[in-house]
Amino acid sequence: MAKQIVADRIKQLRLSAGLTQKAAAELLPTSERQWQQYEYGTRTPAYEKLIALANLFQCSTDFLCGLTDDPTRK
Repeated sequence: MAKQIVADRIKQLRLSAGLTQKAAAELLPTSERQWQQYEYGTRTPAYEKLIALANLFQCSTDFLCGLTDDPTRK
């Protein structure tokens, strides 16, 4: 899982949802600082958080990890 792909996808999904970093962190739930680290690529989400992110944004974990460009779940 390439850190920058995950970081870019998380940011893209958050912005598409019209959420601030703080609001997204509260929905995950995690700290705003940890969310920022995910978006900056300085921290990679653990698999539990990756699944929670996929559920939050209604996308596949494959999309978050850059294995596909199709965000829909199958």
